[in-house]
Amino acid sequence: MESCLACVVREQGLFCHLPPEALAELASLRETSFYPRGAVLFVENQEPGGLYILCAGKAKLAATSREGKSITLRIVMPGEVMGLSCVMANSKYQSNAETIEPSEVSMVRRANFLRFLTRYNDAALRVAEHLSMELHRAWAQTRILALAPNARAKLAQALLLWGDRHGQPSTDGVRVPLNMTQEAIGETIGATRETVSRLLSEFQRKEWIRIKGGSVLLLDPAELRRTCTT
Repeated sequence: MESCLACVVREQGLFCHLPPEALAELASLRETSFYPRGAVLFVENQEPGGLYILCAGKAKLAATSREGKSITLRIVMPGEVMGLSCVMANSKYQSNAETIEPSEVSMVRRANFLRFLTRYNDAALRVAEHLSMELHRAWAQTRILALAPNARAKLAQALLLWGDRHGQPSTDGVRVPLNMTQEAIGETIGATRETVSRLLSEFQRKEWIRIKGGSVLLLDPAELRRTCTT
């Protein structure tokens, strides 16, 4: 995409509703590259060189323990940003960012981005709102990992959380894009791929969900909620 003004996901991204002059200046600051699947955009403890905007494709943010255990923090979709909190705090990146399919990514260097925010109050307000949303999401995921009594409850709570964020109501339930492999879902809730596979099969057998293609249909959210506490 040559311009933020021509972006096909303008209604979803962080800066989508800025005035045209602000979008034009932001577009002039972008350094855009195309990456294959598996390309590393930044790594944990790297100095925050800039803000990354996913224009097309998909990426994931993940953290790794000293023992090598990895947890997927978030799947990044077109229009979403990566590294914002670290850029604003001038702190090292707290996760690894990697493309999971061929992607177009724009980077705005930190100094240029901070100058941009001083020129456009609307953009600064959007950043403050987005950081609050990121904090809320991080807290929600912490609750899943720390407070859910078992893997079944963690998976049920994760499905409900994704439904709240990305779900689309349908005649049968809530349709949620499932943009993660079973291994990545396991990393998100702290379970093995085998456990995720077994639980998804169980949920389908009980007709709480239905998996079709790249999405999951939440047929019985009430049962999933009850599962979160048992």
